[in-house]
Amino acid sequence: MEGNFLGTGMKFPPGINPATGRFVTASGAESVKQSIYLILMTQKTERFLRPEFGSNLMNYTFMDTGLTMLNIMSREITNDIINNEPRVEDVDINIDSTSKKGCLIININYKIRETNTMDNLVFPFYLYTSWDESEEESELDLS
Repeated sequence: MEGNFLGTGMKFPPGINPATGRFVTASGAESVKQSIYLILMTQKTERFLRPEFGSNLMNYTFMDTGLTMLNIMSREITNDIINNEPRVEDVDINIDSTSKKGCLIININYKIRETNTMDNLVFPFYLYTSWDESEEESELDLS
């Protein structure tokens, strides 16, 4: 029953099954999770035939991590998921900016409509594209 609505699609990142020589696929809840990940990793207007697909998450690189910006980011991610993934509802985003310097941990909780089950995806978003932990250590040595 789950496979009918949730479907089966190519696993992300793409891979080949060495035994069969066919593409590896994902089904059910795993397919939904990978779809949400793909939405977050695709920049809006990147897909020529579906310019509304994706998110503007990369626009938040180097952003201020104040409460207002985190709330705006959370609301935008929620809307992007709801608008692009019809298999989910009750999307709830929690952003943790204190766990790791230079990284936001985005906790995405959602309910799969067909099975009425809750699931989640933890998505690390790096604020600095070339963050190097050795830079952090050298800053500490200067103090």
